[in-house]
Amino acid sequence: MKKVLPIVLVLWAGFFMAALTVASAAKASTVSGYVSDSVCLTKAASGGYADCTNKCLVKGAQLVIVVDVTQQILTIDNPDVVKGHECHHVLLTGDINIHTSVIHIYSVRTL
Repeated sequence: MKKVLPIVLVLWAGFFMAALTVASAAKASTVSGYVSDSVCLTKAASGGYADCTNKCLVKGAQLVIVVDVTQQILTIDNPDVVKGHECHHVLLTGDINIHTSVIHIYSVRTL
């Protein structure tokens, strides 16, 4: 029993540290960019691709944001928030997980 307790404590501490790391990976931010799909990506910024984007979404593509400054692609984990904004230039506020490039959006404003 005396040998098991230190092992359990070390495992518990490791689990706790991993949980903190995952929690700190998400960072609340505001970014501007174009709502696109995971197939067309940067084409959405050119305009005239709303029909193409909608066709790709029907075929199973995911909604993404192409960030203005960095051209980084962020997958949207709650895509219902941006429905109707396909190929629009928007300002988003949400939590961005920098490790997985996923954004959870809290607010959307069309620019």
